[in-house]
Amino acid sequence: MSIHLLNALVHTLRYEAEDIIGIELRPVDGPAFPPFEAGSHIDLHLPGGLLRSYSLLNAPDERHRYVVGVLKDKASRGGSRAIHEQLRVGMKISISEPRNNFRLHEEAEHSVLVAGGIGVTPILCMGRRLKQIGRSFELIYCARSRPGAAFVAEIEALGAPVLWHFDSEAGGPPDLKALLAERAPRGDTHYYACGPTVMLDSFEKLCAELGYANAHIERFAAVEVAAAPDAKKAYTVELKRSGKVIPVTPELSLLAALRAAGVDPNTSCEEGVCGSCETRVLEGVPDHRDCVLSAAEHASNKVMMVCVSGCKSERLVLDL
Repeated sequence: MSIHLLNALVHTLRYEAEDIIGIELRPVDGPAFPPFEAGSHIDLHLPGGLLRSYSLLNAPDERHRYVVGVLKDKASRGGSRAIHEQLRVGMKISISEPRNNFRLHEEAEHSVLVAGGIGVTPILCMGRRLKQIGRSFELIYCARSRPGAAFVAEIEALGAPVLWHFDSEAGGPPDLKALLAERAPRGDTHYYACGPTVMLDSFEKLCAELGYANAHIERFAAVEVAAAPDAKKAYTVELKRSGKVIPVTPELSLLAALRAAGVDPNTSCEEGVCGSCETRVLEGVPDHRDCVLSAAEHASNKVMMVCVSGCKSERLVLDL
């Protein structure tokens, strides 16, 4: 299955904060990129064959450019380091079309946006969209230090209430439970968070404890999800469009079995985070091990992420 790539020009590289740069990309093959929604991300195809996903932070009505922010991660596997050290203005790179696993509910009466560090990028995009359509919202922005906080001026320009928390000034991390409890729902308030894994785990847990039904997160690091106790170690996968019948054995993952049979689904992260391998399930019961789909989507069993998930039934029929 082929992936449609876009040709992009590195138009601007800008220092945003300690170890964070902003990258403005412009289309090579025309005046505009494909449209995108707040919360969307794109894949960057980097030197050396690396592939990394980054959230778009500019306003969705800006079709003439895509803008991302990239932290030079001290634990980088090569992606963020390559961007900081090898990307140069004037270079041309391939990027994916935007995908969205972190949708903004624009009809909500009120929105609470929570950012942790570089997780501010999709949050800023959401704030820009909510301001544009005249919706009520507020932000909580947490960072380790003020010098490490990116896009502060852009957030202030939104004109919405913002609570700033800097660990170095406050003497430690934020009391997220207190911050969320102080922001009880107004009607159908929606809560969004993007940031480090520890913060997102806490956000999900606390929203559940507080009874906040409309809680949404975006992860940029995978959380390992163990196979369900009733997951099958061996099962059969039928591919509806190609007509192939593929055995999956304990020695092979679903993705490895597909590739061994000459089927190459869309993939990017291969960790169940980016959503690029989402595949329709026509029959059977998947064992969901991704960090993208909601609990309701897992329960429906209508789609699955084939890069990490397995199967609970003897047979799985996929739209491939």
